[in-house]
Amino acid sequence: MGSAKEGGDLETLAEGLRNFDGVKRKRAISDLVKRLGDSDRVGSRTIIGFGEDAAVLKIDNDNFVLLAVDGIWGRLLNADPWWAGYCAVLVNVNDIAAMGGTPLAMVNLTSTQKKNICAELGRGMEEGVKKFGVPMVGGHLHPDTSYDALDVGIIGTVKCDSVIFSNGARPGDKVLAGIDLDGRVYPSYNLAWDNTTKRSPEDIKRQLNTMVEIGERQLATAGKDISNPGTLGTLGMLLESSGVGAIVELDKIPRPDAVEQISFEHWLKMYPGTGFVLTVENEEKGAECIKIFRDAGVEASIIGEIDNSKKLKITNGAETATVFDLDKEIITGIKHRD
Repeated sequence: MGSAKEGGDLETLAEGLRNFDGVKRKRAISDLVKRLGDSDRVGSRTIIGFGEDAAVLKIDNDNFVLLAVDGIWGRLLNADPWWAGYCAVLVNVNDIAAMGGTPLAMVNLTSTQKKNICAELGRGMEEGVKKFGVPMVGGHLHPDTSYDALDVGIIGTVKCDSVIFSNGARPGDKVLAGIDLDGRVYPSYNLAWDNTTKRSPEDIKRQLNTMVEIGERQLATAGKDISNPGTLGTLGMLLESSGVGAIVELDKIPRPDAVEQISFEHWLKMYPGTGFVLTVENEEKGAECIKIFRDAGVEASIIGEIDNSKKLKITNGAETATVFDLDKEIITGIKHRD
């Protein structure tokens, strides 16, 4: 792993992460959620709705349904429609895995009037379906829009006692990151770490099942898959949901040894393909999670500790800087509701 000191001045690094587009674009979620009010609580099935990687719905006393949808970032789709289609599968499968669940099926909403774009999106989704082993069972096409967009929804299941929520972190918990470092910067979109295209479906299933095992063994107090806000932006969302803060030791964050074309700050902003941030009660449970991840080819380490500051702070051992002050700013604005 590289040295965090390569990131330059700590305050500059914190500012760069705080003002990253992948983080700032999440703030608009707050306005929509406020307008939706308690829509997620209508009826009697919702265990938890807004703010999780997937909504959790009760179907019986043993199992929950997981339901999620992701829209592909426009800059990714514009850069490489095939990769956008592939990633639409990848990100949705990761949302289910992050909750300790098993994906069942997907549907898509494809919007474009360009036949070549439509074809590339379809090819990418087809390859993703083959790679991740989750069927695309339907969807809807808008063939006459003035824009190009792709959205995919997914359904999965999880045992009632195995769900990994993002709002359970408590002061004293350890922060753990698990990332598959065996990959490359994707050539046409350098905010993506491609660890999956060269892996077999069996390897990918083994990696995703790490979260199922962690959930079934109840090792994590909270968790999320690392998404567009990057490693620390995703941790910030977990802290916001849990109403806590954390301090992270930068040198402990898993990072590839030989990635000459990107800085440490760039790495922290990347979507890592297979990557999760978790909190655990103690180092012993952290060690169990690390073993589960490493046995599946995912590098993992304890990178910090939860506190009650409501700030995400980073340290290089000599200095400390604040990335997010969640008493003064929002990422998504969504906090746990009783």
